[in-house]
Amino acid sequence: MTLTRRLATRDEMPIQGSIKPPAGRRARVEGDAPGLFFRSFLERPREVGSIIPSSRFLERRVARVAALRDARVVVELGPGTGGTTQALLRAMRPDARLLAIEINPRLAERVRRRLPDPRLVVHAGSAAEITEALAAHGLDAPDVVISGIPFSTMPRPLALAILRAVRDALAPGGRFVAYQVRDRVAVLAREVFAPPSTVALEVRNVPPMRVYRFDGPARGSSTSPRLR
Repeated sequence: MTLTRRLATRDEMPIQGSIKPPAGRRARVEGDAPGLFFRSFLERPREVGSIIPSSRFLERRVARVAALRDARVVVELGPGTGGTTQALLRAMRPDARLLAIEINPRLAERVRRRLPDPRLVVHAGSAAEITEALAAHGLDAPDVVISGIPFSTMPRPLALAILRAVRDALAPGGRFVAYQVRDRVAVLAREVFAPPSTVALEVRNVPPMRVYRFDGPARGSSTSPRLR
């Protein structure tokens, strides 16, 4: 079995409780995931972190590190074809909401079609505009922000703008989780966050990924108020 075949098979697993589209349409939507991801990488390499979607092992590790069970609002930056989005929805509580922000319109539309979960809102836009996206959809400040966008390939001013936007958007006691090939996000985050509370390496992914968790200010300290 080829690598592409394995990835396509994995992506065809529906989320629990989701509404399944007709079999023929589902096959067309799910089967092109690796191809669409690869094409998006070729067209916009600075915006896509890898040439293939994340493995299920990485998706599960990200969900564990993010500790989603107590989160009411979660933001995902760069959902890609929706594999990690699916894992996050599985780990989230039934009354939580997930805002997925994707700068590539084609990928955003694919996630919308692939995951008809009522808890999910897909927003086509920039990761630097988290606060605006939350307000546009009437969501409170997030307890967790999760990012798979490649900080190592983007200009430093944009990377810092995104990190500051994450910090300013987080609810008191919130956390920021980033999974990256390189450690540049940790270097840049020194100007914005305290040192990471968790650094994990997931080798069962191509390529292996580092998973960082940065904790925001605790509840009761001086921080941004919850959005209304």
